[in-house]
Amino acid sequence: MIINTGQRTDIPAFYPEWLANRFKEQIVCVRNPFNPDQVSRYRLSPDMVDVVGFCSKNPAPFFKYMDAVKDYGQYWFVTITSYGRDIEPNVPDKHKILDDFKTLSKMVGINSIGWRYDPILINDRYTVEYHLKAFEQMASVLSGYTETVVISFIDLYEKVKRNFSEARSVSREDKHFLGKEMVRIANSYGMVVKPCGEGQFLAEYGADCSGCMTIATYEKAIGQKLIVPNKKPARKECACYLSGDIGAYDSCGHLCRYCYANNDIEAVKRNMKHNDPHSPFLIGNYKEDDVIHDVKMESYIDNQLSFF
Repeated sequence: MIINTGQRTDIPAFYPEWLANRFKEQIVCVRNPFNPDQVSRYRLSPDMVDVVGFCSKNPAPFFKYMDAVKDYGQYWFVTITSYGRDIEPNVPDKHKILDDFKTLSKMVGINSIGWRYDPILINDRYTVEYHLKAFEQMASVLSGYTETVVISFIDLYEKVKRNFSEARSVSREDKHFLGKEMVRIANSYGMVVKPCGEGQFLAEYGADCSGCMTIATYEKAIGQKLIVPNKKPARKECACYLSGDIGAYDSCGHLCRYCYANNDIEAVKRNMKHNDPHSPFLIGNYKEDDVIHDVKMESYIDNQLSFF
């Protein structure tokens, strides 16, 4: 089984104690975002959870709890962009996150960590030239600590349009130029560019367009073959294998303006106050009308083959 923690919120940054407790107690409950009375309950046994996927802009708060996940396979994506507080109001200083990335890489190993420089947006401040300069500076710092950098261009979902009305799509010309140059820069620092949900157009420049959070990524991280059930992608351009996300929407305190997971800033503030580190739910607790579904948990590891 693969458990994801980062499609709906940044759990390591804002809820590290809660996350550690879930793995210590080996149980977590997740409300259906479209039908909150429907609850999926996962048993987080190391015998059944093969990999835990993490996505964070600030992994450091979880560092003191890393022992809680030492018996689980892990893959970490850490997002480090060049934006200031006008775009990412509550993300810590990027120099610190770069240092934290290197610390985390030493903890989990180079095959279990990737850098995300996304989403890329263009405006009068964050120009093409600005992005390329910042990207190269960051790549030089992270060289030797990861072999993967994921890029994508801003998607104007309805939530994004509402919360970031001045955002504009990146032009075809800028996508091609940025992609080509980022592939060149990344290669010079020992990294492969993996576009996220961008189709195949950057493959001609040397990008790996097979997807970012893929089964192959997880297999390399844990050194074992996985036989997984077929799942439909979240969107046709996406090749990621997304399953068992234990987060909740409207609960990420970074409040990035391009975020698709936060719909209402006031709801975020309310929800964050209702996190109990000892509850099986990220937000709140059991309710009288809850309908609990115990998710069938099984290992996907193919014990007939291992990678060395």
